[in-house]
Amino acid sequence: MSYALVTGASRGIGRAISLLLAQRGYDLLLVARSEDQLLSLVQEIGQKHHRQAHMLALDLATAGAAETVAAWANRQTNELAILINNAGYGLWGRFEQLSLAEQQNMLQLNMTLPVALTHALLPALHKAPKGYILNVASTAAYQAVPSLALYAASKAFLLSFSRGLRYELKTSNISVTCLCPGATTTSFADRAGMGAELQATANKVSMTAEAVAEAAVTGMLAGEAELIPGILNKVSAGLTSVVPKGIVEKIAAGIYEKYL
Repeated sequence: MSYALVTGASRGIGRAISLLLAQRGYDLLLVARSEDQLLSLVQEIGQKHHRQAHMLALDLATAGAAETVAAWANRQTNELAILINNAGYGLWGRFEQLSLAEQQNMLQLNMTLPVALTHALLPALHKAPKGYILNVASTAAYQAVPSLALYAASKAFLLSFSRGLRYELKTSNISVTCLCPGATTTSFADRAGMGAELQATANKVSMTAEAVAEAAVTGMLAGEAELIPGILNKVSAGLTSVVPKGIVEKIAAGIYEKYL
């Protein structure tokens, strides 16, 4: 049976996507930092969906992580069909006040890892009858976001990379999709260091990880280029293309900066 590799699989959108793929008959290669959470997911996949699931507990922000994951994946199977680049996080705060080292760590995980892992696993994906790559970005990819400046920039990079790679592979067996969710009920806000007031505001419009995952898996397998789950998120992303950038940035600053 074909395998899907999911990074950042232990919780949130990554966990929900992993369970959906298992439900659809895929075996799983699961990678994340938390060994306990991965073990729990492996057990759930086996008990609920009776699929094989292998796990690798690894800090994906470390140098050489992509090579380690690719070598491990190639040892597990020669039937890789799906790569889900989901690992990533954000940092909330003004650029000059945040630690440069931590921001560089975020960029490593959000940009360098998916690029390196995709490059390393493309030969395996080319062997599949049909291969899929899903890169998880954000609606922040469509605009600059004060106090999330580097996070938004990293997601804009991932969106642009996805579309360019998709075009390069258009005559191949591999389809590339970029998922751009809005606010989602995950641990993103806690990891980003957002305060309770901002988290409460985001929760008012948040989608569940399960709803985002359903849109992601359905759209990826349908070969869509970009996926923006939720009507409100689609409208918001669409407005960024017609509203002057200065106004969009002022609105974003009004949402995020007032709680700093």
